[in-house]
Amino acid sequence: MSGKDWRRLDESDVRIRPGKGTRPRSKRRPEHADASTAMVIGKDRGRWTCAIDSDPDRVVTAMRAREMGRVSVVVGDTVGIVGDVSGKPDTLARIIRVDERSSVLRRTADDTDPYERVVVANAEQLLIVTALADPPPRTGFIDRCLVACYAGGLEPVLCLTKADLASPDELLAGYAGLDIPAVVTRHDEDPDELAGRLKDRVTALVGHSGVGKSTLVNRLVPDAGLATGVVSAVGKGRHTSVAAVALPLPGGGWVVDTPGIRSFGLAHVTADDIVLAFEEFAEAAEECPSGCGHLGPPSDPDCALDDVVTEGHASPERLGSLRRLLGSRAGHDDER
Repeated sequence: MSGKDWRRLDESDVRIRPGKGTRPRSKRRPEHADASTAMVIGKDRGRWTCAIDSDPDRVVTAMRAREMGRVSVVVGDTVGIVGDVSGKPDTLARIIRVDERSSVLRRTADDTDPYERVVVANAEQLLIVTALADPPPRTGFIDRCLVACYAGGLEPVLCLTKADLASPDELLAGYAGLDIPAVVTRHDEDPDELAGRLKDRVTALVGHSGVGKSTLVNRLVPDAGLATGVVSAVGKGRHTSVAAVALPLPGGGWVVDTPGIRSFGLAHVTADDIVLAFEEFAEAAEECPSGCGHLGPPSDPDCALDDVVTEGHASPERLGSLRRLLGSRAGHDDER
């Protein structure tokens, strides 16, 4: 206002710069009513590959919207997507929501790690692939996979490979008390029975190196190599050899290959999580003393689960199988 007579100024000459806190901010976020629904089928370097309406022929690449913060998005999640959903090269959509999960496959690095990792969401089944020979079965690993199933809401299915090298009878007998569905395969036969069990369902696969899981995937999904290449192209072309990836089955359904899983830490699972999966023991467990691990004498001498067997409501084999899983959760196994 230099050169002006301040005595002649009025309110029209006054300029007030608003402070930083004077602008009202709305907490409302866009509702995105027009968002498309999609299934996450792969992830790499901050980008997610998604199938619109779970259609393997409508695949798009997406990033997580800023307003979502650091919300976890994993393979199997059902998400809302906005933006360019054409799937054309060099296009990028945005994930604006993650729907509630019906199941989660979790693990920790070991039994003392407090940080749990969601490996797969919304899978209906967990196919535990185990060779009957070369390498020999690792029952500790199977038990830990079962614990993860019961805690996460998945249905376990045993898949015993290499039946041409050894009989499955002994291993199946060891799990008879759990009533787990089992499929036996051979390298010289097509896995038709397994394909029928996976049809129209979302199934996660786990297994140690050498058990024949990759062979199964290639037989179930003839274009598995091509499909994996499409998913892994979301980053810089790196093959997703250490990440979960969902592959479409020719007859309908998805298999989620989880090559990054070598063991299951169970720090996130409590004894009650497992017992709740066994309906005949769940009510009795509520009568146990506080802190009961349900392992029975001598660890838990006042465990009420023994009464269920004594009263004839469950078989000793069923309780023995349950306690074996509880022991696995407690770290009493040698194979993880």
